[in-house]
Amino acid sequence: MSSGIVSVVQAGPVPYNRKKCLEKVAELAADAARGGAQLVVFPEAFVSAYPKGLDFGARVGMRFPEGREEYRRYFESEIEVPSPATEALGQVACKNRITLLIGVIERAGGTLYCTVLFFSPQGELIAKHRKLMPTAMERLIWGFGDGSTLPVVDTPLGRVGSVICWENYMPMLRMAMYAKGIQLYCVSTVDDRDSWIPTMRHIAFEGRCFVLSACQYIKREAYPADYPAIQGNDPQTVLIRGGSCIINPLGEFIVEPHYGEETILTAEIDLGQIACGKYDFDVAGHYARPDVFKLYVNEKPQTAATFSCDE
Repeated sequence: MSSGIVSVVQAGPVPYNRKKCLEKVAELAADAARGGAQLVVFPEAFVSAYPKGLDFGARVGMRFPEGREEYRRYFESEIEVPSPATEALGQVACKNRITLLIGVIERAGGTLYCTVLFFSPQGELIAKHRKLMPTAMERLIWGFGDGSTLPVVDTPLGRVGSVICWENYMPMLRMAMYAKGIQLYCVSTVDDRDSWIPTMRHIAFEGRCFVLSACQYIKREAYPADYPAIQGNDPQTVLIRGGSCIINPLGEFIVEPHYGEETILTAEIDLGQIACGKYDFDVAGHYARPDVFKLYVNEKPQTAATFSCDE
């Protein structure tokens, strides 16, 4: 297939409420599918929350009991992989015949990970990517991914991969994606700053790929009444303002950044534009200099313990 329709969802979850988050995913995905979308990308931490403005009671050398309780509430609202929640997401993909990429907070043992899950149009969980480097205070509440979850997968629309939020500022991670032949570079994020957009345009131009950037839009009123955010309790305070966009392989907007509301951005893309772009710049091909620079990527899963027994 050389062309198709893609959508990025700009919306916020129902924080700390896994069931309602999944219901909202189903509604938004169906809306995108009715618009013809074959690939739908949701923002970072859509199930069940990005806890913007919280400190979880942490100070250097100190943790407060209230922060532990806030973390417990956050922990208990997240999802295991696989689980009934991932089955429900797979059903959304299957019902709408879409490839679905969605940011979730994954619970594994006693650790949370910021993760993007990939579902096929048949509803199968085909891949996941755990954020390699949580940013700043995120490191307090999320674990670190490793090289075993850096997928670029074939889909009916092309080769798809995901890079989460500030991972996009990691040049070597980007290079790994380019070397894997990514065509649809899907970004799940909560970064709504003006500086984000030049980065997305740069990546599209550097990788000669389509960039689909999906950012949350959410107000204070969406969070629980007792959510102790530093931004205050005015229900109309915007915590994350959006800025989702779709960009072609020459760094040009197909859909310009959109702010200030929940929306679904949809565009028709032509994969033939990738070849037009790589004609004069292929960062992992004819423009590479492997005799001078070479990237080593360790894709082995990293575990805290290795067990063996002699038979």
